[in-house]
Amino acid sequence: MASDLDFSPPEVPEPTFLENLLRYGLFLGAIFQLICVLAIIVPVPKSYEEAEPSEPRSAEVTRKPKTTVPSVNKRPKKEPKKKR
Repeated sequence: MASDLDFSPPEVPEPTFLENLLRYGLFLGAIFQLICVLAIIVPVPKSYEEAEPSEPRSAEVTRKPKTTVPSVNKRPKKEPKKKR
């Protein structure tokens, strides 16, 4: 009766090239996501040059005030009629 039981490991086929590519691609994607999450959580101190530039850049310092453009969706308010 003991000879009837087969305790040998089952035969597993070797993974194909596409399965390996998918496996390692998923690993790389997970590592990339961890790096992105850590970049958000861990603050990076700014260097002295970035914190206080010696020469202000004219393009960045001079900004034009934004003008509000009425949107297409909104209709202008109707003025109330004058009573006679």
